[in-house]
Amino acid sequence: MGARALGIDLGERRIGVAVSDSDGRVATPLTVIKRSGSRHQDHRKIAELVEEYEAGVVVVGLPLSLDGGTGPAAIGAQDEAQQLESAVKVPVLTHDERLTTVIAEQSLAESGLSGKARRRRVDMVAASVILQGWLDASNSESKP
Repeated sequence: MGARALGIDLGERRIGVAVSDSDGRVATPLTVIKRSGSRHQDHRKIAELVEEYEAGVVVVGLPLSLDGGTGPAAIGAQDEAQQLESAVKVPVLTHDERLTTVIAEQSLAESGLSGKARRRRVDMVAASVILQGWLDASNSESKP
């Protein structure tokens, strides 16, 4: 793979961000960006992270409905992912994020963090779950 990937969990109030290692094998929670009310400003912050971590791709969680359908949330995420692509100057892909917040919350609950501490971290942990799913799928596709 060679370049890092940035994983993004787009929320209404916060954007969770995760980053992969340079080998594209392991996703790690990175940060949470509080929504500013301006997509342009939020996307600029993501673009700064893309540059700082030299990411070659951004993977945005796509909130499909449980049956795999594309509802309003998924359409909104697709629209924002398209806008984000012009801000970050690298490919922006989407990856199915069904149940990632549930997985992230379970993982944090098992870690023993308080409810308040979990809420602060859940978005970036969800982003790492999204990114790890994409990395695993990408790495299995590239094997002979």
